[in-house]
Amino acid sequence: MFIQTEGTPNPATLKFMPGVPVMESRTANFTAATEATNSPLATGLFGIEGVTGVFLGADFITATKSDDKDWDIMKPLILGAIMEHFQSGKAAIEGDSPDTDTADSSAPEPTGGIEMQIKELIDTRVRPAVAQDGGDIIYKGFEDGVVLLHMQGACAGCPSSTATLKNGIENMLRHYIPEVTEVRAVE
Repeated sequence: MFIQTEGTPNPATLKFMPGVPVMESRTANFTAATEATNSPLATGLFGIEGVTGVFLGADFITATKSDDKDWDIMKPLILGAIMEHFQSGKAAIEGDSPDTDTADSSAPEPTGGIEMQIKELIDTRVRPAVAQDGGDIIYKGFEDGVVLLHMQGACAGCPSSTATLKNGIENMLRHYIPEVTEVRAVE
């Protein structure tokens, strides 16, 4: 198995592409080992000292490290854990967990035409671009002209995430949907 590695805009996060599907129809974001109990892959990665976050995408995995650790030491350990996981034949996620699904249950389903347009633009234009950088962005709502988005994976805590939100996503949404006045990140 050959696993490609790419840097992300977030210097604390690397993107690993194993060349096989990781998740079939959703993503999973783990910010602590205690959240990863249903994911053998994430559990294995959190077993490496210094791993502080794991994000599972359709065909990639991102790992986030603590500031005091060095990628030169961590990268081979992470590659080994990913290879070991895929050779085991286990699924990335065991069972069904609503906390890992991008169809976030805490956000109300878009009901109005504007909300549907916003969600459609995010799903078709923003999420694929963000996935290329090793992350994901989840629509959380629209109120009083403000679009609420949750950033995951490499995008969470990335130094350029504010610029991405303001200069990229906000400008695009305002161009297509004049009712949008601002885009904000939420936890």
